Amino acid sequence: MTEQSEGPERSGQRGQPGPPGGSAGPGRPELPELTVAGLQRRLVEFAAARDWGPFHTPKNLAAALSVEASELLEIFQWLTPEQSARVMEDPESAHRVNDEVADVLAYLLQFCDGLGVDVLAALAAKIERNEVRFPRKTSAERPSNPSSLSPCSPDPGSSVP
Repeated sequence: MTEQSEGPERSGQRGQPGPPGGSAGPGRPELPELTVAGLQRRLVEFAAARDWGPFHTPKNLAAALSVEASELLEIFQWLTPEQSARVMEDPESAHRVNDEVADVLAYLLQFCDGLGVDVLAALAAKIERNEVRFPRKTSAERPSNPSSLSPCSPDPGSSVP
């Protein structure tokens, strides 16, 4: 079974990483290559070193993923659309967003690793299905006012799960 790391804020690893594959900064160690497989391996090693494996069942990882996604949503809960578009301009808000995105991704990668889901292949296949399901519209077919679309459906008259 695959293990899941707790988020950066719980592991004492807060902060933003340096450039991919390069030095994280003066006096900091070289970062490993940033790949999905490399990150999954690091998360497995992190959790294994703490004996968290028995707790990282698919159900628990899915629940943790949902909780972390909710924590990301909480940052935007009472913001206007304009405020939400500028959230990364504030260093404190940007830090919170980065931390929650990292937590969501960490749990998703561990969930996929534990069940043998190739996350990149799954995403590519989903994009291909959506391209067929929702064909590109010509400019004449697009509404002049995007707010006239239902927030739950990208195409008036179609149902999207």
